[in-house]
Amino acid sequence: MGQLSGPTDPAADARWSPQPPRKGFLTDTSICIGCKACEVACKEWNHNPADGELELLGSSYDNTGALGANTWRHVAFIEQGRDAIAQARESGRQLVSLGMPKMPGTEAVTAPPDTDQFRWLMASDVCKHCTHAGCLDVCPTGALFRTEFGTVVVQDDVCNGCGNCVPACPFGVIERRTDGTAAPKTARGDAPAVRNAGIAQKCTMCYDRLVDGEIPACAKTCPTESIKFGDHADLIDDARRRVARLHAQGRTEARLYGANEHDGVGGTGSVFLLLDEPEVYGLPPDPRVATADLPAMFKRSALAAAGMLAAAAVAFLGGRR
Repeated sequence: MGQLSGPTDPAADARWSPQPPRKGFLTDTSICIGCKACEVACKEWNHNPADGELELLGSSYDNTGALGANTWRHVAFIEQGRDAIAQARESGRQLVSLGMPKMPGTEAVTAPPDTDQFRWLMASDVCKHCTHAGCLDVCPTGALFRTEFGTVVVQDDVCNGCGNCVPACPFGVIERRTDGTAAPKTARGDAPAVRNAGIAQKCTMCYDRLVDGEIPACAKTCPTESIKFGDHADLIDDARRRVARLHAQGRTEARLYGANEHDGVGGTGSVFLLLDEPEVYGLPPDPRVATADLPAMFKRSALAAAGMLAAAAVAFLGGRR
């Protein structure tokens, strides 16, 4: 993973002193029941507006669709029909049905889907709080900053709404909140109809709660503890043990996403335990921050500039003779 300079620890890179342990999320999709309590808690705590009329999408029982400026936690309903199930089996993947949540201590039942026609997976998605965050790298105003907990937060009063961060995110998480007008932020009037209209918005991992010693609202309200919050290193260890248990139960497709510190974003603060390939959940299989190529680009530019200067010098000296 390329970077401009400095250590790979996010808080150390941001020059925080003292540096508390990096915090993060572990989202275990194997016990998510799709209740959307985390979505509601996130909206209520952060005063985020509703997405439309909250009607069903027509193609899904979901009613929000994806992460965005107004939805910082999104519970995806991955509905697999007959064709998707057949394709997965042809590839050799061992499909299992989530079934109903089990009480602690009971033996998990692992089997193919209950029917060849349909399978349902659920996952609560959120900002990844990348170790190497593209949104943070390209922000021209410093509105995005790295906190002492290793998370990435937008400062509403500093963001100028340029939108550079939107394409810089390899996960498509961050988005500008719209109020239905294309007018510049300074021409929107004194009292915009939508709070924080025109500026970038995303999950802050409830930074205002963390500084007070509280856990994020989504993790606090999750009834199955599908969303866990804590020290990032401890969560990774717990997640790996959980994957080993699932494999022992026959759920061999269980895997971690975001736990590899050598991937294209240096690992993520939000780690996910998935029951199928990342693409099934709408996640990129090999995320890469665009700014990772900057060091190599600078080197090539320097070599090109040196070559041009040398050629000019040779031409000048040759002309004088």
